[in-house]
Amino acid sequence: MSDAIENTPGKGRTPEARAIEPSSPEEFGRVQLWWGDGKGKTTAAMGMGFRAAGHGYRVHMLQFMKGGAASVEDVRGEYNAIAAMPGFSYENAGHYGWHGMHDGSEDADHEGEADAGFERLAELTEAARGADLTEPLALDGSPEAGMHMLIVDEVVYAANRGLVDRKALVELIRTKPTGLELVLTGGHEKPEYLYDTADLVTRVKKEKHQFEEGGRARKGTEY
Repeated sequence: MSDAIENTPGKGRTPEARAIEPSSPEEFGRVQLWWGDGKGKTTAAMGMGFRAAGHGYRVHMLQFMKGGAASVEDVRGEYNAIAAMPGFSYENAGHYGWHGMHDGSEDADHEGEADAGFERLAELTEAARGADLTEPLALDGSPEAGMHMLIVDEVVYAANRGLVDRKALVELIRTKPTGLELVLTGGHEKPEYLYDTADLVTRVKKEKHQFEEGGRARKGTEY
């Protein structure tokens, strides 16, 4: 075996699936930001969540702004997959319909859900602060017992629309527990107010999308 292969973490071995046992990450604690007008922000965040959970780390996802719409079914594929994955859990703080879209939903209801969602986000970060994130966490434990990775889906969208206070979000990020990996997604507009606090920023840029030609959300790809 060459020195180049021997010096890699996997040492050239072909990866094999192993049983998932509670474990703890060695290098978590960064803030990741995924934004842009392209498809795949939530998908990428959840993909990391599944990867982390596959290593036995405790992962939780809190979703803003996704309470359902007439264009999608009331059960999403990702929820079924997360429910079947050890160590991965989720909750939703969205209101039915879309804020500002005149689709029959009341903007005040969206605002109320976003307020409650941000309060819940604060609770979850405090729960992580009270846990020893250098140690394994029970895969079937509640989020109140802490998590190694917290995905906050569409919180940037909510903040961009004024439903979440930007300064409060920045302060929450600045004061998060040291070992908590925080993943933020959402928004088409550049969230410059988050750039100083994020360690990794990814812009997902649209080149072409079926929605531009009148296409609808498809089961298995968009929900």
